[in-house]
Amino acid sequence: MKKTLTGLALAGLMTSTFAGLSYAQEETIKVGILHSLSGTMAISETTLKDAMLMLIEEQNKKGGVLGKKLEAVVVDPASDWPLFAEKARELIEVNGVDAVFGCWTSVSRKSVLPVFEELNSLLFYPVQYEGEESQRNVFYTGAAPNTQAIPAVDYLMSEEGGSVERWVLAGTDYVYPRTTNKILEAYLKSKGVAEEDIMINYTPFGHSDWQTIVSDIKTFGSAGKKTAVVSTINGDANVPFYKELGNAGIKAEDIPVVAFSVGEEELAGLDTAPLVGHLAAWNYFQSADTDANAEFIETWQAFTGDEDRVTNDPMEASYIGFNMWVEAVEKAGTTDADAVIDAIVGVSVPNLTGGYSAMMPNHHITKPVLIGEIQEDGQFETVWETSGLVGGDAWSDYLEGSKDLISDWRAPMSCGNFNVKTGKCGGSDS
Repeated sequence: MKKTLTGLALAGLMTSTFAGLSYAQEETIKVGILHSLSGTMAISETTLKDAMLMLIEEQNKKGGVLGKKLEAVVVDPASDWPLFAEKARELIEVNGVDAVFGCWTSVSRKSVLPVFEELNSLLFYPVQYEGEESQRNVFYTGAAPNTQAIPAVDYLMSEEGGSVERWVLAGTDYVYPRTTNKILEAYLKSKGVAEEDIMINYTPFGHSDWQTIVSDIKTFGSAGKKTAVVSTINGDANVPFYKELGNAGIKAEDIPVVAFSVGEEELAGLDTAPLVGHLAAWNYFQSADTDANAEFIETWQAFTGDEDRVTNDPMEASYIGFNMWVEAVEKAGTTDADAVIDAIVGVSVPNLTGGYSAMMPNHHITKPVLIGEIQEDGQFETVWETSGLVGGDAWSDYLEGSKDLISDWRAPMSCGNFNVKTGKCGGSDS
């Protein structure tokens, strides 16, 4: 794995270098890629760097943007949260990029927010997150809790999903899992779930010794009520977690796990046979049967030179965000941040599951919600989906202090947290 990630990182840096050489004689539009190519999050983020390089290459084949070629500038924040802010500043101030596509964890996104606000640049964030934020310079193309976590719980509560009554909320110890689980705990209690039927557990990034925790989960699930695990475990800690589930003999029919951060890329490093039947909630699976998805997969595998290379939800979110940026720039006639921010609301582009996703005034997008079941080949079979597209909420309806807030970055409101009760804007974001 380490050799593979190192090779991918070097390949990305070489691609960026060669891109610079190719376009040295002509003016280019620079695009920043801010993803970890080393450290605990490289297992997930390296793929997004490669996906962005592919999207930029494909756009250049179409003539670029505004008649200019796009040039990728790749940096490695190395799963080091403060370093994300330094690298973001480097991309904007030193390299002169017009937009940045990057971050995975919420702690990395929180790290860079002040930089994008200060320098008035654009960040497209392609991963599911906890909500409770709406920043003028950020476009959230992954899921919010109402387009992933809440529908997943609703599904598990339903007869079709197993009529679950006891809940283990297991997450990595940082802002996304803690805030998501705070929302889920409030939601579960609003549905009549007793406090003693909710178990919450957090572990550090890269956690590897799961024996005791999995044993505790097994015990918690033996109380005579149907139990499920809602997993916000992130990064490479997922590999030993799922291995320990298999070692402990925990099968999906006994205690199903629904994950919010495990997709096809993470499953590629696992023996999936013991995991068949466990679940994930996303807005996209590689198994989506559409012409657009088939073309995307073919292009991706040709770009990587690997016919077995998988796709995943954050890749689709990157694809949507990139195409929205391209369309907004063409619409505005400039890469100027203020002009693009004004132009992008209402922009609608194809997604890969069928139909179009639109950028809403709160800088979140519309998407379908899918529940997928792990198959032995490491793919997901969709077992449930929303009847249409769902718009991401910046602020949760289930938290005090949030349920009265709305976000609308259009003039004249131009506010990320407008309180509908007081009629006042509380500030630029959360």
